[in-house]
Amino acid sequence: MAGNLQFDLVSPERRLASFSASEVQIPGTEGDLTAMEGHAPTITTLRPGILRAHASTGMQAYVVTGGFAEINGGSCSVLAEKAVPIEEATGTVFDGFIDEARELLAVALPEDKDMAEKMLADTQALKAAAGY
Repeated sequence: MAGNLQFDLVSPERRLASFSASEVQIPGTEGDLTAMEGHAPTITTLRPGILRAHASTGMQAYVVTGGFAEINGGSCSVLAEKAVPIEEATGTVFDGFIDEARELLAVALPEDKDMAEKMLADTQALKAAAGY
């Protein structure tokens, strides 16, 4: 279909999505970005946030806690550390993500503390943005 790109989202637990999308909004660590057909080849890391993919059947949203996105002119592949459809994201799910971020902060090496603190803050902001 002209004007679309192949979107795939996988996590270690499961494949969450594989469909044609007109655009994919990605929470990148260097800033949010939107992938569309013809996008320049890019690889970016993800921050905790909501990833949105727009398809002919409507918008699909997923909560992601990190990972990578590879974008090229015809596809967008997201390899998420953890990901759940927004409909499955409950307060308990968000609390689990926050607990994991706190555990990572507790064991972070001194040179990694800033990154671990940012991940915790981003995860807490994600929970608040989702209304929990």
